[in-house]
Amino acid sequence: MVSLQTPPDVRGVTHEWIDAAGLRTHVALAGPEDAPPMLLVHGWPQNWWAWRHLIPTLATTRRVICPDLRGHGWSDAPEHGYDKEQLTTDLLALLDAMGIERVTWAGHDWGAGAGLIAALRAPDRIERLFPLAFPHFWARGFDPRRLALLGYQVPISLPVVGRAAARRLPPAMLKAGRAKGGRFTDEELETYTAPLRARPQGTVGLYRTFITRELVPWLRGRYADQRLEVRTTCLIGEKDLVTATLEPGPVANQPELEVDVVDGAGHWLLDEAPETVLAVVTAG
Repeated sequence: MVSLQTPPDVRGVTHEWIDAAGLRTHVALAGPEDAPPMLLVHGWPQNWWAWRHLIPTLATTRRVICPDLRGHGWSDAPEHGYDKEQLTTDLLALLDAMGIERVTWAGHDWGAGAGLIAALRAPDRIERLFPLAFPHFWARGFDPRRLALLGYQVPISLPVVGRAAARRLPPAMLKAGRAKGGRFTDEELETYTAPLRARPQGTVGLYRTFITRELVPWLRGRYADQRLEVRTTCLIGEKDLVTATLEPGPVANQPELEVDVVDGAGHWLLDEAPETVLAVVTAG
């Protein structure tokens, strides 16, 4: 049974709740306090625990910082503030509150999107960026298969039925997006989704904002004319529909950005291929 008051245990991890820019954020911490900081940011429908396979190794040489996004895990879940620019603001404010000037940022899913926005907005704050399982803003073309993704996002974003969908769909999406490395156990599904079921406004806000305010501007190239100044490696799964438009290798007109592919993997790289992710984010 997952406790909504106490986060799950991971060896070497301690927990703090930090007030930053009006949001009380839960942060899992590991490693020496004076080591180079690495920020690990999960996506939906997960929480900080998604990084559990990487934390022990990373913590031997780094100060590992794993926050829960607003509305996720053990952070506050207000009714509003789920646009992705605000998620970025939350995370930069958290670093300010912790007195951290510059980090290596690894993000999965929406945590990757926030990292890309942060790199465009405040490149001096990020030493190195690793977006995982997220379509970067400079992809060419649109794969019509990605329209299937709206099949779960639309009902979540709707009035009235959105909260019911937000409680029901996360386990199904976790199962559907995995292509490698076995299946999620019942315990894993529960640890990821129990906090979201208890506070569905986070899921609803995340996707209602995306569908109604962000999707069209992003497709029209909201960030396409901006240039990355941070060295960035985007890691994607070969079988992940979310990133189906991305081509491996260097990205045209973005000399700091390249894309690597994990053979046979789907969307949940932290569970499907943690050793590969660890090798990439520690390669320098």
